[in-house]
Amino acid sequence: MPEPKLAVRDAGDSLIVTAGDVEIAHYVHRPGAPAAEAPKPFLHPLRTLSGAPLSVHRPWDHRWHKGLQMTWAHLSGQNFWGGPTYSAGRGYQWEDNLGRMEHDGFTEVSADGDRVVIEESLRWITAQDEHWITERRRLAFHSADAGRGLWALDFATELRNVRGAPLDLGSPTTHGRPLAGYAGWFWRGPRSWTGAAILAAGGRGGEEMMGEQAPWLAMTGQHDDLDGGGTVLAFAGRSSAAVPIKWFVRSSAFAAIAPSPAFDEEIALASGDALELAHRHVFVDRVCERAELEELGAEFAL
Repeated sequence: MPEPKLAVRDAGDSLIVTAGDVEIAHYVHRPGAPAAEAPKPFLHPLRTLSGAPLSVHRPWDHRWHKGLQMTWAHLSGQNFWGGPTYSAGRGYQWEDNLGRMEHDGFTEVSADGDRVVIEESLRWITAQDEHWITERRRLAFHSADAGRGLWALDFATELRNVRGAPLDLGSPTTHGRPLAGYAGWFWRGPRSWTGAAILAAGGRGGEEMMGEQAPWLAMTGQHDDLDGGGTVLAFAGRSSAAVPIKWFVRSSAFAAIAPSPAFDEEIALASGDALELAHRHVFVDRVCERAELEELGAEFAL
């Protein structure tokens, strides 16, 4: 079976990545979202090589959830996640603190058949129109394998503090809400994946992986409309901060995975310093059992 060639085309406000004749990802870099959703670039739809859906956009419960996106709920009082902000004693409240991530431009958009590379410059702008972070982001789509029904996505970013003062990068958990350490590279799965199985390295799994460390974590779910299911395999990867990466993961309310860089401990980023993160996802066109996931975990380890 010939391997599908990876290509990319410009669709105006988005870049569309294809594997053969299947659109496996749309990278929306100019989202035009309401301010309440903390506008930012995102990947949606995400699809397997057969075209099965692996993401959701603006679900009714959290309109600011959009496929796979870089986001942050607590950044020195600003909310780059979207929606209300959590604080101890007050719970969730809407505040005038919703920032946005603005696309500055692409420094590379390339394809050679085996790999698509997108490199981008962004600015993180506060609700008061202050420029706090300059981001350099790199997406690499690769390893499309028709025989095994999978493809992979690498994400790397450098977040440089240009505020002129220190930044504290945290989460709802660092502000008092237990087991809510969502931050960073966040994936929201299809509604049909509610209740999906969670498996992790070392024979572990289930929602008890919330707040735990593991080199990789996977979710397997079933599709609506189409027969069969799929697997999303995520790798914690690397962080330049001393704070360990821990998993935000759940499927009981909805399917979501994020390798959180600040789950229950804030990152202090001095003026001029940068936080570097690198993660990987592998999208598989079937439900993988643990033995196969262990093999994929070793093969695709960062």
